[in-house]
Amino acid sequence: MRFEHESLTQRVCFASGGAAALVRAEVERLGASRVMVIAAPAEAEPARTVTAGLPVVLRWDEVVMHVPVEMAERARAAAAEHGADLLLSVGGGSTTGLAKAVALTSGLPIVAVPTTYAGSEATTVWGMTERARKTTGVDVRVLPRSIVYDAALTVSLPVPMSVASGLNALAHCVDAMWGPRVDPVDQALAGEGIRALAAGLPAVVADPAGLPGREQTLYGTYLSAVAFSSAGSGLHHKICHVLGGMFDLPHAQAHAVVLPHVLAFNAPAAPEAEQRIAAAFGAGSAVGGLERLRRAVDAPRALRDYGVTEAEVDTAVRAVLDVVPDGNPRPVTAADVQRLLRAAWRGADPRPASDEEESRQ
Repeated sequence: MRFEHESLTQRVCFASGGAAALVRAEVERLGASRVMVIAAPAEAEPARTVTAGLPVVLRWDEVVMHVPVEMAERARAAAAEHGADLLLSVGGGSTTGLAKAVALTSGLPIVAVPTTYAGSEATTVWGMTERARKTTGVDVRVLPRSIVYDAALTVSLPVPMSVASGLNALAHCVDAMWGPRVDPVDQALAGEGIRALAAGLPAVVADPAGLPGREQTLYGTYLSAVAFSSAGSGLHHKICHVLGGMFDLPHAQAHAVVLPHVLAFNAPAAPEAEQRIAAAFGAGSAVGGLERLRRAVDAPRALRDYGVTEAEVDTAVRAVLDVVPDGNPRPVTAADVQRLLRAAWRGADPRPASDEEESRQ
């Protein structure tokens, strides 16, 4: 066994019902005195609750999916104008993403308080969209210094959105199993992340107001993001970034729809990773385990349900080919991408690549 693994420096505070006290302690620990709070209008109430008593100089509520470049520039200018010395994000991946966009150029520290299962708070990945094209990058400056996880803040997240967001987290685990920089530590974290998410999401569906399922899902989300940040972005995330940028698709739902098709495509060419994923699901196969979970939680199934046409999906094939990561478990052709995207568009049952090849012979 031979590998290199780099651990990131980040403080993680996890306590249901304890967000306000934990946030205050983290702001004081970082010595901040001029806090810029970033929270979408839907998160205004929890944001005010967890920031009570803090030295807030600005509350920013202009938050949009995929972080448009022009919005990032406005938020950066506002942070500079108000002399902010810390960014406090309260919300989902779009909110965290905007805080990262500000930190990318300013170097300001971030304290992240997630209210969904996006996982962005535990990665060095940033993303912004301009002219229907999403650009992503990796920079340690965007990694929040502290994360405050409070499962009670996710109870208000509707079940369908909880499911989609949790499957987005699970996609981090799957991509981490064969990402371009994957190592055994990443795979161990991803495996435990899959186990926690597979246990947590059905519990959230069964008892939306209960904390045990929310806690397991949030715990799995963190593990998935740490594994993904280390292993790097795999084929699944490259596809979803292209689709999100081109068609302004809802981020979590796009991941939930595309994931089983990428897993079915790659799994036969990565038997060791496939066995790890299957074991984490407690299933005979990785694809079977994921499908069992998707049925149990009534997961999103088709891209066409989100306003994109099959013809439009075909236009994404070249853009996906341009970003296929090095070291994907198997070669990727234009025909492969087209078949995968069309299956995701229809909401077809995922089929292992070997089955597809046999059906064409």
